[in-house]
Amino acid sequence: MDADAPLGPSFREAVGSTVTAFLAGQEPVLAGMGPELAPLRTLAAELLDGGKRLRPAFCVWGYVAAAGLPDAATAEPLLRAAASLDLLHVSALVHDDVMDSSDLRRGRPAAHRQFEAQHTAAGRLGDAGAFGRAAAILLGDLLLMWSAELLLRSGMAADALARATPVAEAMRTEVTCGQYLDIVAQAQPLRADPAAALAEAGRVVEYKSARYTVQRPCQLGAALGGADPGLQDALAAYGSPAGRAFQFRDDLLGVFGDSAVTGKPAGDDLREGKRTVLVAHAYAGADAAGRALLAARLGDPDLDADGVAALQDVIVSSGAVDAVEAMIADGLARALAALGTAPVTDEGRRGLTALAEAAVRRQF
Repeated sequence: MDADAPLGPSFREAVGSTVTAFLAGQEPVLAGMGPELAPLRTLAAELLDGGKRLRPAFCVWGYVAAAGLPDAATAEPLLRAAASLDLLHVSALVHDDVMDSSDLRRGRPAAHRQFEAQHTAAGRLGDAGAFGRAAAILLGDLLLMWSAELLLRSGMAADALARATPVAEAMRTEVTCGQYLDIVAQAQPLRADPAAALAEAGRVVEYKSARYTVQRPCQLGAALGGADPGLQDALAAYGSPAGRAFQFRDDLLGVFGDSAVTGKPAGDDLREGKRTVLVAHAYAGADAAGRALLAARLGDPDLDADGVAALQDVIVSSGAVDAVEAMIADGLARALAALGTAPVTDEGRRGLTALAEAAVRRQF
């Protein structure tokens, strides 16, 4: 494990191999129930191939922060426990794409679109779109259950799993409730009061992303490593601002990112009507014409390239991009300041520092 490059190729490959081995173990289970289930495993493997592996990395380095580098007997069980978070993450992505009617994920058709195409190709009865959405929901549910199974069967000691289970349970609850807060926010008109809009967007960010991406994975790993309450509190003080900064970067990429790099169509967050901190700043800072354009076109599924460009212009001219970049810098600074005084191991401090910087400075 390299504390200076905790998201290096060797780590990502190790997580990928662990996930592949777990899915291979599920293949005979599904095959025993019938050949119709083969697409579930195939699509699960496709969706789990690649990705940033951020959540497993934060979990591993949370463990290191508490207990130091794992010995030979612990390294593989820890990796399996950490890899379970990638299954949870892909579960959330599959469900998110259904709710947002997204067409692409990681440069490929989203799960519900692939199931829809399979329905059409097989000449099945009924509405192909409805079948695709239903199948994707079930795939997401299956990945969620497999995530819990992989953690439980990781090989970590029983007392370590007992410490980690409440953290995992909180994480699953928070990300689900955060997703619900997100869809409620999208169903509301844009707020003219910037403080109220930012507070609403910030609450969604905290539960849907910040805790789920950084704080809880760190605390899960630390719990596996025997962390005391003081260390868990310190990791919360680090993880929340780092996770928020991560999401704010994601918000910028969702509007301005290169689709060839992000794997999603440019401006997708605008078509989906995401009530992000970026949008809250834009609506607060735009002139009357800009506000009218945001109110009329944000959330329009038929938004074309010209429409995306027009909204991008409003967002830039409003000062929203600069405001969000400042929030990212502030979040990273607060996270690193909290980490600087936290009672963590030297290796853990270096690894979590490198991870926070990688999370907020990424381009995908």
